[in-house]
Amino acid sequence: MASVIKKPMPSAASVATTLALLFPLFGLSSADLALPTTSFFGGGRWSLLRPSIGISAMHMQVLRDGNVVIFDRTDFGPSNLSLPGGKCRRDPADVALKVDCTAHSVLYDVESNSIRPLNVQTDTWCSSGAVRPDGTLIQTGGYNDGERKVRTFAPCVRRRRRGGNSCDWTELKENLVQRRWYASNHILPDGRVIIVGGRNVFTYEFVPKTSAKEKSFYLKFLKETRDLTEENNLYPFLHLLPDGNLFIFANKRSILFDYKKNWVIKEYPVIPGFDKRNYPSTGSSVLLPMRLGGGSKMPAAEVMICGGSPPGAFTKSDKLRVFVEASWSCGRLRVSDPNPEWTMEQMPMPRVMSDMMILPNGHVLLINGATNGTAGWEDARNAVYNPVLYLPPDGPGPAGRFEVLNAGRIPRMYHSSAVVVPDGRVLVGGSNPHSKYNFTAYPYPTDLSLEAFYPPYLSPQFAILRPSILSLEAVEQTVSYSEQFSVNFIVTMFGPSREISVGLLAPPFTTHSFAMNQRFLWLDVLGVVRLSSFAYSITVAAPPSATVAPPGYYMLFVVHSDIPSRGVWLRVR
Repeated sequence: MASVIKKPMPSAASVATTLALLFPLFGLSSADLALPTTSFFGGGRWSLLRPSIGISAMHMQVLRDGNVVIFDRTDFGPSNLSLPGGKCRRDPADVALKVDCTAHSVLYDVESNSIRPLNVQTDTWCSSGAVRPDGTLIQTGGYNDGERKVRTFAPCVRRRRRGGNSCDWTELKENLVQRRWYASNHILPDGRVIIVGGRNVFTYEFVPKTSAKEKSFYLKFLKETRDLTEENNLYPFLHLLPDGNLFIFANKRSILFDYKKNWVIKEYPVIPGFDKRNYPSTGSSVLLPMRLGGGSKMPAAEVMICGGSPPGAFTKSDKLRVFVEASWSCGRLRVSDPNPEWTMEQMPMPRVMSDMMILPNGHVLLINGATNGTAGWEDARNAVYNPVLYLPPDGPGPAGRFEVLNAGRIPRMYHSSAVVVPDGRVLVGGSNPHSKYNFTAYPYPTDLSLEAFYPPYLSPQFAILRPSILSLEAVEQTVSYSEQFSVNFIVTMFGPSREISVGLLAPPFTTHSFAMNQRFLWLDVLGVVRLSSFAYSITVAAPPSATVAPPGYYMLFVVHSDIPSRGVWLRVR
């Protein structure tokens, strides 16, 4: 019989937090108690967009046309969505279905709330991705026939202008040097993508290759951080720092890495505590918003890591069916300091398998996951229904403040994901903690639905403070590094702070609780001019370099008193 291990709640916990933990402890949610989703837990609201998209949203990426490409895996049998026109995937090596005429990927149209089946040819299970400077998703690795594959998906914008809407996955002839299953990707300043790690793979490589002879590169750190029985170093956390080097975190350790010279510049202090942070003890990580200013001055960079599981948690859940309590802690490390030290904070509840998303106002949202167990088939219990909002120290209000938000109704466990879309909502989908689709499993059946979470800033009472962008004074919505440009916007009423900022958000590739390539930049404001009663023009400077902002498409938001506008796309190059 399975058991769940929990530690006593801190005495200072609020009533709302206590209830948020007690509900899942007894297998309950606000839905079970007939409570409305707009309960007293906090702000935000939920909306069910589609009861089924036909697949479970294991991987998600927002594209520059505003659509979202979503995909699952291909080796567990048919999905609930057929491919059109009699298309089929034929794979003699597939372990479940040699001829498969169902879709394992969809294109979700945010504006129309519609889906279109896509045809991905090789197995994308536990793969990784990044968006190239031209806006094309480059997607790598997976399992079985997909473990060395490179795929691309280009937005439909150009083809739509020619009257077509047939964009689909493309399998490249170029293969990876090594299998990449549970690896992590990051876009680099030169537009290439680095792929780091994978199961029992202690190397990194680049896509595209500079030559046919380019090989992979050994990274001892990946082998050193692998626990022999539980690994805990898969999907390593990667963040490109403003100096052009990579921050790499695996298990409990982290390094500053010069990927050009294959040289570990330095190792950072080990994160305090016993908890492991990478798959299967799955925590999450973000590079906190960076504030630009002072011309060519390099911005400070701070990494945050939240959640995870203690040593031995995976073995206990997977073999003994004992689900130990997840980590309560978050750590912040100001990696740009000469001698950084971890600052530890405690979340309102323990979390494993949560997604950390940077919102358009620079706040951080923790969403999805569980309070007990680890990632893996059937290896977690007690879904966390309440998102948590975190206010970074660089923002307004008390530094490091956590706020528990309104609960959802759907458990989002293993193989769920989330992305921020230009209108400021957070799309949430997936949850399939089983080796195949299982719609009758207890307590967590496979879920094919897609929801939207509306953060508090989208509440109607803030409409009067919400800016609306009229235009960008940038040729073809494109700016060069350090170029000055203006954003014209309207706002009905200035709030007490009269604070106006402009932020850039790089849309990440999200899977397995890690939003790869996620990046938020507060641009340097050079001036604000009033054009009419409600119209204004704000002049800002584009990011200074490709190490600060890799070339590509970003969502640009005007933020007034913490209330963001709808985003518009800006290309930086």
